[in-house]
Amino acid sequence: MNTNIQQLLLKPYLLSINYLDRKFNYLNSLSKAYEIQGEKIFSPQINESNCKDIAKVFNDLVIKYGKDLFYDLYYTGTLSAEEICKLRYFSANQDFRGSREFSQLIIIYQTDPTIFDKERIYKSPEDFLKHIGITSLSQNDKRVKYAVTASRILIDENIEPYNLFEHFNNDLLKIKMFLLANPGSGFGNKKIDMFIRDMVVLKVWKNPKNFDKINVASNINTTKVALRSGILQTSIPLISSFLDIFCYQYGLIDNTNAQAWRRVWEIWKEDFPKTCIESPSLIDYLVYRVIGKEFCKEKLCEFECESKKHKFKWHSGRNKTCQICKERKAYVISKVLPCSDVDGHLVIEKIEYVSGKDAILKGIKECPFVTVCKPKETSFKKLNPPKSISILGQTGWDSARVLSGEGGGGLMS
Repeated sequence: MNTNIQQLLLKPYLLSINYLDRKFNYLNSLSKAYEIQGEKIFSPQINESNCKDIAKVFNDLVIKYGKDLFYDLYYTGTLSAEEICKLRYFSANQDFRGSREFSQLIIIYQTDPTIFDKERIYKSPEDFLKHIGITSLSQNDKRVKYAVTASRILIDENIEPYNLFEHFNNDLLKIKMFLLANPGSGFGNKKIDMFIRDMVVLKVWKNPKNFDKINVASNINTTKVALRSGILQTSIPLISSFLDIFCYQYGLIDNTNAQAWRRVWEIWKEDFPKTCIESPSLIDYLVYRVIGKEFCKEKLCEFECESKKHKFKWHSGRNKTCQICKERKAYVISKVLPCSDVDGHLVIEKIEYVSGKDAILKGIKECPFVTVCKPKETSFKKLNPPKSISILGQTGWDSARVLSGEGGGGLMS
C-alpha cells in the first residue's frame, strides 16, 4: 500500500475534503485516501480494439435494420414542440429512483397544463411533485430543491424551456454549460445529455449546433454493457463501498463510461461514415433500453419439475408449471444471461423489441454484442457497475457525517 495512504489511514483525527465545489469538514481519513488515490486504485481504461469491434457491430446493425434503431424514443401524442420541451425539462431532472412514463405525463398535462407552469412550480414545488405522482419515490427533499432551482433558472432568464435553444443561438453545448452552471437544479451531465438528445431526436430543436459534443447519458445499464463488452476495463472488479462516501469510484467510472462510448462513436465515424449517427448521445437508446435492460439480464431460467424427473429452460421465471409433463409444478433452479447459453434464443425471441408490433430488431436470435463480449467462453466475466451513494439530502452523507469532538452521525433508511 502507498506509504502516504497508510499514514492517512493511521491518523486518529478527522480531515476535510473538497467536493462538489464545497468544503466538508471533519470526515474520516479513508475518504481522503479515496480522493488522492482513487483513480490509481481502479485505473479505468478504454480498450481501443473492443471499441472498434462494437463500432463494426453498429455499422452492421444499421445496414440491416436502418438508423431508426438509434432514433426511436417515446410517444408524444398531439403535444406541440413547446409542450414536449416543457414536460421533458421538468421531468428529466426528476428521473432517479424511478420516474413517470412520458405518456403518463401527457395525461397529467392535458388534464391541467398549469401544473407545469414555471411560476407555479417555483412557488409550490411540493404540489408539482404530488401532481406528477413521484412523492412516493423517496428523496423528496432533493426533488423539491431540483424543482425550485430548475424553475428559477427560467424565471431569471424570462424564458420557457423551449426558448433555451434560441436564447443560446441554437448551440447545444452552450445550453449544457448554462444548466451545469446552475447547481441544485438536478441537471448534471447525464440528465442534460439525455434532455438535449430528446429535444433533437423529437425534432423540438431543429438544425442544432454541437450535437456531436453531447455524450451518452451514462447510467447503470450503459456501464454494465461497457464493462461486459470490454470497451471499459478496470484493474479490479468494482464494488459499492460505504467507505467511498463521496462516490469517487462511481463518478470516475461514470465519466470514463461516457468517454468509452464516445470513442466507439468516433471510430464508427472514421471507419463507417455512411452509417454513423450524428452524435454519441444517440447510442443511448439501443444500448440502455434494448441491450442493457432487456438482452443483458439473467432472464433465461432453468426449471425443475417437482417430481425431480424433468428439467427445462424457459424465457420467464413467472412460469409455475412443468412444461414437459404439463401437470406438476415447476421451480426455478438457476438464471443465466441469454447470451451465455445455447438456448438463449428462448428469451431473445420473446422480447418486445424483437417480436413486438414495433420491433426494431425483428427476427434476431441473440444479442448483437456476442461477437465482442464472447459470453460463452470461460474468460467472460459478468461484471457489474457500481452504484451511487446519496451524497446530499436528509438521509445523505452531508447530514450523517460525524463532527470532531461531538460524535454522532449515521445514516437513516
